[in-house]
Amino acid sequence: MKIHHLTPDEALASLGSRDVGLSGIDVQRRLAEYGPNQVEKISREPLIKAFARQFTHFFALILWVAAGLAFFAEQHSHGQGMAALGFAILVVILINGLFSFWQEFRAGKAIDALRKLLPQQTKVRREGEVAVIGASSLVPGDIVLLEEGDNVPADCRLLKAYALRVNNATVTGESLSKGRDEAPSDEEELLNSRNVLLAGTSVVAGEGSAVVFATGMHTEFGKIAHLTQSSGETMSPLQKEIVRLSRLVAILATLLGVGFFVIGRAMGLPFWESLLLGIGIIVANVPEGLLPTVTMALAIATQRMAKRNALVRHLPSVEALGAATVICTDKTGTLTQNSMRANSLWLGGDLVEANALVAIPSLTKTYHALFANAALCQTLKWSEGRWLGDPMEIALVALAESTLGALPDAPKVDEIAFDTDRKRMSTIHASEEGWILYCKGATEMVLPRCNRVQTADGVVALDAEGRARIQTALDAMTGKGLRVLAFAWRTFSGSRKQDAETDMVLAGLVGLDDPPRPEVPEAIRKCHLAGIKVIMVTGDHPHTALAIARQIGLVTSDHPKIITGDVLAHLSVTQLQLALDSTDIIFARVGADQKMRIVQALKRKKHVVAVTGDGVNDAPALKAADIGIAMGVRGTDVAKEAADMILLDDNFASIVAAIEEGRAVFDNIRKFLAYILTSNIPELLPYLAFALFRIPLPLTIIQILAVDLGTDMVPALGLGTEPPAADIMLRPPRPRRERLLNWGLLVRAYLFLGIMEAAAAMAAFFFVLERGGWQYGEMLAHDNALYVQATTATLSAIVVMQVVNVFLCRSPDGSIFRRSPFGNRLILAGISVEIALIVIIDYTAFGQGVFGTAPLDSAVWLFMLPFAGLMIVLEEMRKALAHRLLPLPRHAGAV
Repeated sequence: MKIHHLTPDEALASLGSRDVGLSGIDVQRRLAEYGPNQVEKISREPLIKAFARQFTHFFALILWVAAGLAFFAEQHSHGQGMAALGFAILVVILINGLFSFWQEFRAGKAIDALRKLLPQQTKVRREGEVAVIGASSLVPGDIVLLEEGDNVPADCRLLKAYALRVNNATVTGESLSKGRDEAPSDEEELLNSRNVLLAGTSVVAGEGSAVVFATGMHTEFGKIAHLTQSSGETMSPLQKEIVRLSRLVAILATLLGVGFFVIGRAMGLPFWESLLLGIGIIVANVPEGLLPTVTMALAIATQRMAKRNALVRHLPSVEALGAATVICTDKTGTLTQNSMRANSLWLGGDLVEANALVAIPSLTKTYHALFANAALCQTLKWSEGRWLGDPMEIALVALAESTLGALPDAPKVDEIAFDTDRKRMSTIHASEEGWILYCKGATEMVLPRCNRVQTADGVVALDAEGRARIQTALDAMTGKGLRVLAFAWRTFSGSRKQDAETDMVLAGLVGLDDPPRPEVPEAIRKCHLAGIKVIMVTGDHPHTALAIARQIGLVTSDHPKIITGDVLAHLSVTQLQLALDSTDIIFARVGADQKMRIVQALKRKKHVVAVTGDGVNDAPALKAADIGIAMGVRGTDVAKEAADMILLDDNFASIVAAIEEGRAVFDNIRKFLAYILTSNIPELLPYLAFALFRIPLPLTIIQILAVDLGTDMVPALGLGTEPPAADIMLRPPRPRRERLLNWGLLVRAYLFLGIMEAAAAMAAFFFVLERGGWQYGEMLAHDNALYVQATTATLSAIVVMQVVNVFLCRSPDGSIFRRSPFGNRLILAGISVEIALIVIIDYTAFGQGVFGTAPLDSAVWLFMLPFAGLMIVLEEMRKALAHRLLPLPRHAGAV
């Protein structure tokens, strides 16, 4: 038999323990066998290995090869700037690796918070003596003593309980506290047993003693920790896309480089010249600034999200949230306030809203007994200016205070404690009329003991018609998802208190709820408009879950699909995935492993899944999801450490703001890609012209690097900080298979904007050569003054065109004249930096020495400007034509 099926004496015997507790020898032996009562740390990848991994991924390997080739070429072709190129690429690798390692190191402590949640000290009875010990020293068989306010240190089976109530929300997700007693249980599942206390939960009322039967990783708490540890890391959609993009670009660059090397050799170019050509092609096509720029763009987005109360722990999750198609949300503390409140009352035949009572003084006078009952029939303690204990009882006191003002002064002389059979409790007070008993409890246990009812006309007999009216009111209140309590009273003069709970006067019914957060309905509405499905996944009762779902607009149909944990346990993978197609679906009474199973089923259906939660029970699902969102105020440390993002204000509405920012990130990365890929064409065509037409090389490799890692970087970063578009939350989520780099973006960047930039760059190159008297077929030395000035013109023309291009990429679908050019300060700062860099490169001895440049006169600059103007005109014409022929694209960067 399971331990919760046994009597207290049988449970002690099964664990080899006694009422007086274990002996010191037993404790030492069991501690050696079962280990300390703490959550074990999962073995992690050694830091040195994690550090090395940042420098050995595919994109980094391509850069290593490029740097190696540069140094190799420098050994055989001095003066070409190859060494400077090699060192610049190494700096890129170093910056990427260090930043990525730091982010991973900061995020690598997800399980440590589990250890902090368990109580550090606990009271235990050993060898008949009571002592306070560290919770980690507990072993199976120990007798622990618990009282109101204590955290439960291990899984325990109750031996004695006195009005004991516990809050299981951190483990089961249930918002209401539960009564506990020592009687054997008929429940099959240990989690549902009334005689079991779970590690990590808290005692909100009463006191008791219990025997420990599971410690550390063997507790239900530890099992959740194991699920969190074993769920593994999930790559975000952006991470997967960056990996794919990096491989695609790197492979393409390598193939082009090798191809041009072969072409060069076939055309009779010397080996080292052909190698230089191949390396130049690779460098021109590998966007060395891709990873640092994307990383910085995400970092800036996290700062903006933090201002909107969403703290991002893992950078890639910024964009992952923007791609979310489903949000699985907990109820308690996420959609609701996690605090009990009196919602409505039944008083003598009428249903009354609780917030209307203050405005009806006559009710307070007529039904004084009910409010006195609510104030006095409690087990609360007053400490530091507030009530401590069961949230339900605190809500009842708040109801009494709002109606009576000052609480009644009637000393409690006795109490009839709550137990599972009676489902009610009573307190006895001294009054001028003698003894007065106040009783509260489940309606089915209190109503049969009442023969009278309080009405506006006084106390009258409770007949069959009156009982039918009460049942109608009760059905209406439970239909709203309220927890209904009946209140009764009577005066008596006898000495037998066990006979006092008879012939009572029904004072009224009170319906309690955990109210929704006021901003949640609007947040749910915005999610629906954005095409995001919201699914409630809670450990609470189905009726309560459905009532809350209707209040917040999560459920609108008459017959929503409600799946409980018991039903879910019998569903096959296929049945669960089919059930998830329902328009309105709620999961109630589900466990931690089941919540993770729901997430996994949604991911199999190709959804991008976000999960919200605040309890320990949410941690495995938070970690398994594409993005986990924890509550910052009410959330446990476990949930926060397992999550990718934390809501600083516990406001579900902040998720909408975060989704908006996340969607903007994807659009902005596309804008950035269009911007940097455009410059690849004017960097590539000079090498193509050099190989095919036997002209001097119009652009050196070090000058390519000046664009990719110099002038382009800050404007590209500015594109990464663009605010969300006005209609971004009216679009459906982007398809999971939609790529950052699609054909529309490639055609626009390479075959339209890139061709225009290349034309301007080559025109400037030949403009300078022609002015200097160059003749076709004449090859110039790399240090020839005319050649140096011509390559400087090529570089400068690319920069001028990129200044214009940043505004074109900022508005990929709409006219640039509809947006203020001063709307993004970082772009303006980037352009200023871009201009300053090209001035330094062209007109200072340092810049000329590093990049092989020479000063340009005003005629060259004036020659470039018409190309920039023409680029604007042609792009505006393209947009106008695209709007006529095609519907407005959903995402930035498309044609």
